[in-house]
Amino acid sequence: MRAIYQQIQELEGTPGLSKHDQLVQGMINAINARIVSKGDLLPSVNNLSKELGFARETIARSYKELTTRGIVESRNRLGFYVSNEDTDQQVKIALLLYAFDSFQETFYKTFRAGVGKTAHIDVFFHHNNISVFENIVSNVRGKYGMYVIAPIPHERTSGILQTLPMDKFLMIDRFEPMQNDDFSYIVQEFERSSYEAFNALHKEIKTFGEMVFYHRPNSDTPIEIVRAFKKFVKDHKVKHRILDEYIPGSLEKDKVYFTINNAELWEMLRDCGEKKLQLGRDVGILSHNDDVVKEIICDGITTYSTDFKEMAQKAAAYIQNRQKIQEVIPTVLIRRRSI
Repeated sequence: MRAIYQQIQELEGTPGLSKHDQLVQGMINAINARIVSKGDLLPSVNNLSKELGFARETIARSYKELTTRGIVESRNRLGFYVSNEDTDQQVKIALLLYAFDSFQETFYKTFRAGVGKTAHIDVFFHHNNISVFENIVSNVRGKYGMYVIAPIPHERTSGILQTLPMDKFLMIDRFEPMQNDDFSYIVQEFERSSYEAFNALHKEIKTFGEMVFYHRPNSDTPIEIVRAFKKFVKDHKVKHRILDEYIPGSLEKDKVYFTINNAELWEMLRDCGEKKLQLGRDVGILSHNDDVVKEIICDGITTYSTDFKEMAQKAAAYIQNRQKIQEVIPTVLIRRRSI
C-alpha cells in the first residue's frame, strides 16, 4: 500500500490539481506503473484518510469516479479493487437489451458512436426471460459506472432494478414503473401510438376483407399493442383474427397482415412473390419498428416506429452529462406501398 500512497503524494502541490483529482490521478498512476494490477485490493477510505489527511468525503468521491469509469469496482463489505487496467476509459457501461434485432443494432451503433471511443460497453441480452434478466442484473451490479437497460414487463422487474444505483441507471425502449419514480428513462409508448397508426390506415385496411395480426403469447410483443389492435377492430368493425404465428405458404389474397416479427415478415414477402400477389393491392402488410431494409424492399413496407437513432443519441447524451431525463420518443407512421 505504501507505493500507492507515494504515487498520490507525489502529485501534491501540482498547479490546478484538487485533492480529488490528486487521488484519482494517483490511483491511475499506480495502475499504469504496475504497482497494482487487475484484481488487487486498494486502500480503504479510512486508511487513505489516516495516511494522507484527506477528508473521507473527498476519498469517497474519488473512488466513485474511478468506479464510474470502470477502473475500480466496489465489492460489498470487502473494499475497492482494481477492475480494469485500461485507465484511459472514461466510463464502463452495462447495456442490457432484448436481443440483437435490426432496430436494436441501430440503437447500439448510434449509442456506441455517441458515448465516444473512451467509453467501454459490455452488451447483454435477456431475451424476455425474467430469470436471465435477474441473473444479468445481479452479475453486473457494482461493476459498472452506468447501467442502460431495456426492461421486461414483469411483476419482479421493479424489485430487480431497484437494486441498482438510480443515479447510474437509464431505462430505455419500454417504460416499466418502479416504486421510486425518481429515475431516468428514454422510452417509446405502445398503446396510444399503435391505435393512432391503425386508425390513420383504417380506410386502406377496410379495402381488404380481413386483418390478421400475428402475436405470440409470452413473447416480447408489448401487450399494449394487442389492446390497441382489439380496440381498433372493435371501433371500426374490422373483420380480424389474432394468430400465434405465421405459417409459411399461408398468405392469402384480400387480407392485410400485421406482424412485429421480422422473420415472419420476410416469409410473407417471399410468399407474396411466389404467389404473384401484388403488395398493396392484392395483399396488405403493416410492420412495427422501421429499418433501412423495410424502406427499400418490395418498393417499401409501411411501418410505424419510434426513432431508435434519436433514442440512442439522447441515451449517449445522458451518459455524457448525467443530467436526469424522463422522455418518451414519439412514434411515427411511415406510409409506403405495402398498404
